Amino acid sequence: MRNAIAQRITAVPRLRQLLADLPFGCGRPVWIDDPGFDIADQVSAVECDSPGDEDALLDVVANIVTTPLPRERPLWSATLVAGLAGGRSALVVVIHHVLADGIGGLAVLARLVDGSPIGIDTDFPRRPPRTRQLRLDALRSRAGALGRLPAGIARLRAAATELGAGSPASAARCSLNRPIGTHRAFAVARTDLAAVRSAAHAQGGTVNDAVLTAVTGALRTVLARRGEDVDRLVVSVPVSSRRAASATELGNHVGVIPVLLPAAGEPAARLAAVAGITRRRRSAAPGSSAALIGPVFRGLAKVGAFGWFINRQRRVNTFVSNLRGPEHRLSFLGATVVDVLPVAMIAGNVTVAFAVLSYAGRLTVTVIADPEQCGDLPDIAAELQWELQILSGVAGPESVIRTG
Repeated sequence: MRNAIAQRITAVPRLRQLLADLPFGCGRPVWIDDPGFDIADQVSAVECDSPGDEDALLDVVANIVTTPLPRERPLWSATLVAGLAGGRSALVVVIHHVLADGIGGLAVLARLVDGSPIGIDTDFPRRPPRTRQLRLDALRSRAGALGRLPAGIARLRAAATELGAGSPASAARCSLNRPIGTHRAFAVARTDLAAVRSAAHAQGGTVNDAVLTAVTGALRTVLARRGEDVDRLVVSVPVSSRRAASATELGNHVGVIPVLLPAAGEPAARLAAVAGITRRRRSAAPGSSAALIGPVFRGLAKVGAFGWFINRQRRVNTFVSNLRGPEHRLSFLGATVVDVLPVAMIAGNVTVAFAVLSYAGRLTVTVIADPEQCGDLPDIAAELQWELQILSGVAGPESVIRTG
């Protein structure tokens, strides 16, 4: 596996590069080739505990993704998880968000699986740029920024619109928002993609609208069991400024749209309402809010206030990220990839979030939570499964019997 990955990542330059800090006056950190790159540092293997079922695998994944990636190495890792039930194995690929966003992650996946062209990079490792060159580049960039000022102002206006600055949504005050720790737990819900798409289209919506409807409905039910009456929730939905990424153009190009959504009522009616809300909130310049969020967050981090800010934010209750994955099954070293589980991270005071991915006709939703602040994670996943089935009219081997 190491040999295969080592060969295939030659077509993805960023996977053999480091993020290097620069001297004062030379600009922000840059990517440089890692002269000591060793695939053994990036790819490892672990054994899954018995019984090797999905819950045991998710425990392994939680340990892997919460282990910080060393800054002195390329910001990704791959871990082979052996010992799964039925003789199966899993490959856990972790990619730092500064290296690639979700769409970029799919571009990396496309280069790792069988059938992808193997690139040849005879110039690796390249010599890093000299300090003088970096200073000149920084000066040119600052000078060019003056000429781009009118366009920059327009981008900031679009960013403010995408963030809903004119009519900021007020997130419900509830137990979904508490400062979280470092531990994570995962649960998974699945359903038939075609059935969800059909149900969404019947109400004038999209697959993402159906997922948002299911998520808010599930959270309202669980909050009611906690003794909290919440009928509307603010969901932060990541939006990319690009529809696709290539292996040579990764990075992060994601903004967010906070959307105030109904959580109470009959599912089909809620889906129609959600579809109308998201249509009105769509931006003419998707992902433009990144132009505002990035500088603000960097500024907060520089003065040591970023942690304080995200631990006290009142703009969103949860996050829902949705990616359109491969339509047909992939293979890796001749083995069929039977399932792809998306995993995202949570931070600040958001105790639970949702990562969504379609793959080979199936829609998978991973629920990510802080187990200490969200001890009812299995209930959230069960209610989400129920909501998805009600919306799509699917009842099958993965159905959940609702009680209570």
